[in-house]
Amino acid sequence: MTPWTLVYDGFVPEEEGLRESLTALGNGYFCTRGAAEWATDDGTHYPGTYMAGGFNRLTTEVAGRPVVNEDLVNMPNWLPLTFRIEGGEWFNLADVDLTTYRQELDMKDGLMIRVLEFRDKAGRETALTSRRLVNMARAHKAGIEWTLTARNWSGRVEVRSGLDAGVINNNVARYRDLASKHLETLEMGPADDEAIFLLAQTNQSRIQVAQAARTRVFFDGEQVPLEVERTTHEEDERICQDLAFQIDEGRPVRVEKIVRFFTSRDRGIYEPGTEARTRITRGSDFATMLRYHRLEWGQLWHRCDITFAGQDRIQMVVRLHIFHLLQTLSRNTIDLDAGTPARGLHGEAYRGHIFWDELYILPFLNFRLPEVSRSMLLYRYRRLDEARAHAQEAGYKGAMFPWQSGSNGREETQVVHLNPKSGRWHPDLSHNQRHVNAAIAYNIWQYYQATGDERFMAVYGAEMLFEIARFWASIAHYNPKRDRYEIHGVMGPNEYHEKYPGAEEGGVKNNAYTNVMVAWIMEIALEALDGLLDHRRDELRETLEITDEEVSLWADMAHKMYVPYHGDGLISQFEGFDDLEELDWDAYREKYGNIQRMDRILEAEGDSADHYKLSKQADALMLFYLFSEDSLRAIFERLGCPFDEHTAPKNIEYYYKHTSHGSTLSLIVHSAITPGFDPDGSWDMFMAALESDIGDIQGGTTVEGIHLGVMAGTVDLIQRGYMGAEIRDDVLFFNPLLPHKMHGLKFSLFFRGMWLDVELTANKIKIAPQHGGPDTVKVGIGDRIYYLRSGYAREFAL
Repeated sequence: MTPWTLVYDGFVPEEEGLRESLTALGNGYFCTRGAAEWATDDGTHYPGTYMAGGFNRLTTEVAGRPVVNEDLVNMPNWLPLTFRIEGGEWFNLADVDLTTYRQELDMKDGLMIRVLEFRDKAGRETALTSRRLVNMARAHKAGIEWTLTARNWSGRVEVRSGLDAGVINNNVARYRDLASKHLETLEMGPADDEAIFLLAQTNQSRIQVAQAARTRVFFDGEQVPLEVERTTHEEDERICQDLAFQIDEGRPVRVEKIVRFFTSRDRGIYEPGTEARTRITRGSDFATMLRYHRLEWGQLWHRCDITFAGQDRIQMVVRLHIFHLLQTLSRNTIDLDAGTPARGLHGEAYRGHIFWDELYILPFLNFRLPEVSRSMLLYRYRRLDEARAHAQEAGYKGAMFPWQSGSNGREETQVVHLNPKSGRWHPDLSHNQRHVNAAIAYNIWQYYQATGDERFMAVYGAEMLFEIARFWASIAHYNPKRDRYEIHGVMGPNEYHEKYPGAEEGGVKNNAYTNVMVAWIMEIALEALDGLLDHRRDELRETLEITDEEVSLWADMAHKMYVPYHGDGLISQFEGFDDLEELDWDAYREKYGNIQRMDRILEAEGDSADHYKLSKQADALMLFYLFSEDSLRAIFERLGCPFDEHTAPKNIEYYYKHTSHGSTLSLIVHSAITPGFDPDGSWDMFMAALESDIGDIQGGTTVEGIHLGVMAGTVDLIQRGYMGAEIRDDVLFFNPLLPHKMHGLKFSLFFRGMWLDVELTANKIKIAPQHGGPDTVKVGIGDRIYYLRSGYAREFAL
């Protein structure tokens, strides 16, 4: 293992699902799990392929009523490639003795490599090396290269190359009783003498998907294909092409399968089937494709890499997280009108839906690929009308974005969910997590602060901010006894508290995180309004019918949102949290060991998490994650709420003891907010977050797709928590709190049009503005502000 490679030695069937998620390859347009080319959905392997924005809805009858689910579709499998010797059985690992098995993810070049050496029942010894890529430079291309070597034999070999539309969504066990066949085959056949073609479509959303594959055989090192016997045949929804040729002992043979992938969602094409058939005939071998693919990855790493001094394991895992983030969201994603799927394009958990995870993802992209962040925000903007309709249907004004979003921005959250521990279905009230609206507002403002993109704010961002502010103003009500605005009937990020014990209605009163975020949103909505050019301000106020009374209400709410407290200066997660029962944490740890999903444990026992002072993940503590202490103090002071040097450590200590970390996002938040007073604890949680997917610490969830928010969150934790990076008043501040186990960092940031190379050690920070862009940029170190000039590096003692 090197800092650039994830390596697995030996074939372990029980680990294949996890390995397939972690070695998946993608380019922001589509992504394919790291299953072997000869593998099928057999309980050990799952060769899924997913396209950004590729959703489809199906209806299943559950308990006598129709249940509609929208899923990210498992698209036709382009991988099928297998072989047989002398007319025997097609290759199967179970039929041979493996002497070598090695699977490697090369993150530097974006390659998945598999090396096998085996002996078959006839005593023939064979070596097979597979290299695979999903082209980052050309979004519609992918390829496989095999090198096949006969060690002690010569003879006839047949290679079978296929495209398969007979796949279903079958990656998540708890969904398997629900409708899962999303594809129907429209057409298949030869594309030319060397290529095959398949056209399918989703059976409800009518997205057409076309694939074409050309397979050739070469003597290794030669560029002229061998003459082979070709036969093409169709089997149900699968088309295959067999290539027969002679192989000589000790002389490697190279097999190349090049694939083209188009859909009816693509821009700049005539029709997906025509594009796939036409473009597969345009030459391009694996080596040429790899050259441009490597070039693109090299440029991405130049922008996005973060290097650590002398810590190879940490370096490798951080790069793994950046790698999968870039495979999900890249420059190829920009024009796709696709959101930020919580589980990447790597599996089918959460049905590929978009939640609030971009809160953890976009901060990294804002500073490196801001155009990708912008496209994620435009995904929300294009669904603004649906959010308006959603608010109106619920009796509110403005825009109410859904907790789970898919194709068109309607609420995709189900009304029931399954507890796998008890096997029982229960009402799902998680749609009450209205704080997703706060996350979207935060993401808009952070993008604007990082880029200074005035046109985005004028055309898109301000309108979303105003409609979100209008929603919060309509869901809140004024309590004259407190002279405060309150919000009832919502859920915070905790998720364990869907309602009060014994209550019929869902939601809680005055979730502190939500209310403080609303106060902040009202302030930035006013700032955005003031910051617009006069004519654009007038246009928006006229179009949206924003009255002076409404603006006055926003200003009042910015100063008068109610924040509940209990005990000695503790911010109550919500009103009444302190009245709940204490959980016997030690008893449950002793009984169950892993108690991350306490909600499921309690429900299986006939109890409910609603009864206890219990958090799935950071809730009130999210405030300390999203804002620096100085910024948060300013918000609390404006609200007239107490906030001093003890507020943060006191609340963090209290809520840490009441949190089960049922979401790995909780580790990110707790790690990021504690380096100043518990550096060892912060480091331990950072390490646990790093290992969460690669070690599958939640016991099988990574098989169903990576946790993109956690992967991106670990990187954001470095820049937000350990670097103390924050933008205030057009200044990029750094307030580093480097753990003593972290010896140094190097990375680059793009801020307001200027690239900054940053190097941090235990006692100094060096910032080198690159040439180009503006002449100066404002950077803060601690409380001091400096004007850094393009091309002139500065060092600052810490």
